[in-house]
Amino acid sequence: MTVQDRVERERRVRELVSAAGYGPDEQVVLGLDDGEITTVATHESFGPHTVAYTASVSKQVTGACLALLVRRGALALDDPLIRWLPELPAWATRIRLRHLLVHSGGLPSQEQAWQAIRATGQVDWTTPGVLAMLGTVARVEAPGQIHGYCNLGYVCLAEAAARAAGGPLPVFARRELFAPLGMDATVLWPGPDPAPPGARALPDGPAPLTLGDGGMWSTVHDLLRWNRAMHSDALGVAAVLHTAGRLEDGTSVPYAMGVGLRTYRGHPLHSHGGAWPGLTAKLVRVPATGRSLAALALADGVERMVSLTDALTDLLVNPTGARPA
Repeated sequence: MTVQDRVERERRVRELVSAAGYGPDEQVVLGLDDGEITTVATHESFGPHTVAYTASVSKQVTGACLALLVRRGALALDDPLIRWLPELPAWATRIRLRHLLVHSGGLPSQEQAWQAIRATGQVDWTTPGVLAMLGTVARVEAPGQIHGYCNLGYVCLAEAAARAAGGPLPVFARRELFAPLGMDATVLWPGPDPAPPGARALPDGPAPLTLGDGGMWSTVHDLLRWNRAMHSDALGVAAVLHTAGRLEDGTSVPYAMGVGLRTYRGHPLHSHGGAWPGLTAKLVRVPATGRSLAALALADGVERMVSLTDALTDLLVNPTGARPA
């Protein structure tokens, strides 16, 4: 890419940020990787090396941890949840880890969980709080039968992974994922402080302190490294990580191990978004070409983030810039 091409690419990206509805005072940082990396930040103080919360983008890291543990024989995706979380009620015998990976565990919604947790006087979303709340749940809905996005399942998966690994998940992830991939700024963070040292705090209050459903703090620079590792299968688990899940009746679901599977203008994509008050995030990979993008915004508005990243995906799948009809 020539200097002129790079300048034109950055200009086009800034136009797309504005067209998606982000104002001049909102902080957005983007990275495009089409063989060469282009990063664009709307503010100097929030750039490609700024550490920020990634919300549900974290789920594919949880999936990768589980995939590594499965490959080593430390656990199996058909294990009942109660094997790893024996403190849960008897319904956990009917839920398999694979159900939770593709959001078919039948657990309560996050809204129901929040109400139950706050009724105890807690104000933070933590793994111990979520597990204690699940201990009071009397029944779950038909595990393996219905696909319905559920953060609680990924909290359970992260705890199961930690127990199978024999130690804290942040330590396992650092040793087995982040360090080998050169993701030096990335951490899983369970607290007790609201954010890791040196990270950008969220503008609208603290981030959750659970692992699994969230918990990862990273940079656009590191997230692009993650995308490249998924394309090259640097961890040796890419195939299983991107294999669509199935319900018990054989119905395929557009979700793998923490990775959404979709098609955009005829191109298969591996993607996942994340959102929390004051933060939106998105990763997109185009597996056929090895191109990808990463986006972080200290701003609300999932619709704006989807609009922006779809437009950026157009640049990846159609480098000439002409939008298909």
